[in-house]
Amino acid sequence: MNTLQKQDPQIYNLIKAEEKRQKEVLEMIPSENFASSAVIEAVGSVLMNKYSEGYPGARYYQGNQVADQVEMLAIERAKKLFGVAHVNVQPYSGSPANAVIYMATLKPGDKIMGLSLSYGGHLTHGFAGTFSGTIFKGIQYEFGKKGILDYDELEKLAVKEKPQIIVASTTAYPRTIDFAKFGKIADKVGAYLLADISHITGLILAGVHPNPVPYAHIIMTTTHKTLRGPRGAMIMVTNKGVKKDPELPKKIDRWIIPGMQGGPHDNTTAAIAVALKEATTASFKKTQVQTVKNAKALAKELLHFNFDLVTGGTDNHLLLIDLRNKKVNGRIAAFALETAGIIGNKNSVPNDTMPPLYASGFRLGTPAITTRGMKEKEMKKIASWMNRVVDQVEGMLLPADDKEKRKILMKEYREKIKINKEIRKIAKEVKELCAKYPVPGIK
Repeated sequence: MNTLQKQDPQIYNLIKAEEKRQKEVLEMIPSENFASSAVIEAVGSVLMNKYSEGYPGARYYQGNQVADQVEMLAIERAKKLFGVAHVNVQPYSGSPANAVIYMATLKPGDKIMGLSLSYGGHLTHGFAGTFSGTIFKGIQYEFGKKGILDYDELEKLAVKEKPQIIVASTTAYPRTIDFAKFGKIADKVGAYLLADISHITGLILAGVHPNPVPYAHIIMTTTHKTLRGPRGAMIMVTNKGVKKDPELPKKIDRWIIPGMQGGPHDNTTAAIAVALKEATTASFKKTQVQTVKNAKALAKELLHFNFDLVTGGTDNHLLLIDLRNKKVNGRIAAFALETAGIIGNKNSVPNDTMPPLYASGFRLGTPAITTRGMKEKEMKKIASWMNRVVDQVEGMLLPADDKEKRKILMKEYREKIKINKEIRKIAKEVKELCAKYPVPGIK
């Protein structure tokens, strides 16, 4: 008998339930993907037993000969793959990695210029109420008049505010990021340029999105999205970053430990190394190329069904839908689509009048379903299913400023969705499609 099943059947059964869920639904949250069996094996290895505070050759504990080799291998693979001067593979995740970067480069009260949350930015890019917008001053940029990033307006804002760091990054922006223009703006005002490429790392490595390395001083990426690794992060300093501040690599390393973290997760470091090796393969590149093709095909079909896509389409792996023209709240739509087996997330949209927990938009992407082997033909089916689901919940809106009424309506709408025959029928059709496409890492 499986040891976990014997020792803790409750957890074992929950894990099996999650395996079943992942196999039977369309995972379309853009920040989610399926790691390979090799990555999963590394995460679950005995490396998790070791404490390795410090860096290779300079640990606080004994017995780190193997851990040193694992970390050095991950670092060398990353340096070679990205073409950067310095890499730290120890960050536990993306948010603490960004915190480390700010602490290494800024003083309290300095300015972080990042994309506004409702326009597709991230909490750690200077948003009020987070550490990045509390310890530091957040300067938020938005879209221009054409509904996309306007680099002339960005430059004017940077010249006016003179931020110490500019973040070129998004979590819900469906278009290409022009790192060259960001670099020129940062250089003009003397700011660091941080390229947070967490969402698009795989696309960059495959050549289907511009590369920030020549233009940014610092690059941060999580390792579990399009890179298909474990849940971790890396901080990279480019040659341009070293030229701006030769001490920058040391500053970042010091803010990882002792500044921000304790012992690195050696099992995660090993899995990052595995993912970096996998990213050099032809099959990895092929999947990234197909991810973009699928996103564009899905966008085309959704436009056919009169969905309002923020920026009008996509250049990358994700889409953001403004559901106000469909007369349904984003949270309601997300629940209805999940009930049908289509997993995305509610998301704020430009000029959203609803609070974030009841945002007017819906965000989805194609990395995970592409990893399973789905292509353009399946995107047509998915768009059709989405249209059918949203038709069923038309009119299910929520008030922006009445919490009690929202609560009552949410409960009422959820109960209606659960018993909706058309949505249950779609869920069955989704399950039948998913059965044809195995999930990597799950037997």
